[in-house]
Amino acid sequence: MITTPTMPVGRLFIFGLGYTALHLADRLRHMGWSLAGTVRGEDKADALRAQGIDAFTFDRGRPLADVVSALDGVTHILSSVPPDADGDAVLHHHGADIAARASGLRWVGYLSTTGVYGDTGGGWVDEDSALNATGPRGQRRVAAEAGWLALHRQAGLPVHLFRLPGIYGPGRSAIDTVRAGTARRIDKPDQVFCRIHVDDIAGAIIASMAAPQPATAYNIVDDEPAPAAQVVEYAAALLGVEPPPLEPFDPATMSAMAASFYADNRRVRNDRLKSCLQYRLIHPTYREGLAAQLAAETNSVRPVTAG
Repeated sequence: MITTPTMPVGRLFIFGLGYTALHLADRLRHMGWSLAGTVRGEDKADALRAQGIDAFTFDRGRPLADVVSALDGVTHILSSVPPDADGDAVLHHHGADIAARASGLRWVGYLSTTGVYGDTGGGWVDEDSALNATGPRGQRRVAAEAGWLALHRQAGLPVHLFRLPGIYGPGRSAIDTVRAGTARRIDKPDQVFCRIHVDDIAGAIIASMAAPQPATAYNIVDDEPAPAAQVVEYAAALLGVEPPPLEPFDPATMSAMAASFYADNRRVRNDRLKSCLQYRLIHPTYREGLAAQLAAETNSVRPVTAG
């Protein structure tokens, strides 16, 4: 069951209205919030406007055409735009615009990744652990975090960092890949991954918005790091089908992106999420998350995304 903290409603502007951000937007809309944000294409912007979200186009090299109008009345800002080879496009194009509005902003969030910690050989990390990102994508995230925190120091911007692992939820889970016949069970001994359901990302962000603690980073992960093959096997069992065969890890049979996920092996703690934000996970492990998805799909329970 989803519990919602008490807080005044506001207007949230989201840079990057993707899967996770739209899930958050849906929750806040049911709470009476006003919503705005960016997408890359005008067709997507039109679709979101039809849903009551004030959508604007934005991308690297294409800043907001009218930033004054876009950010008018905004009380909260969230960026989910990943950095590219040239850095964080939001900071590059609009960091100064956001900083100029610091006095009117109650909360600012940046969605980062647990990849900033790099490889620990399966060891545990928390928010105070060293940032030792091993690849270019993780290193860009470290630099982006530093850029957002610089706005906090220089302009008093109430910045919060959210470090996310693998994200799953309706339409993007092991249930969906098993159904589609695209799931693989890769066997790499002692390799584990952390993950989080999109419901809990939204819930944790809302908890932070209700109790701002600027310049704080939070690991938004569930309670059980686990091998990816184990998750696929559980999804197959829920669906009553045979899991795909177990395959030895071989980067040559994988895309470069997929293989890169196996380069790091770490376990990530979520103690700060629970102690500082008093947040209780809706889906403490992948088992609850996948079971809830399947139950919602078969109309046994209301979807948890209803808010």
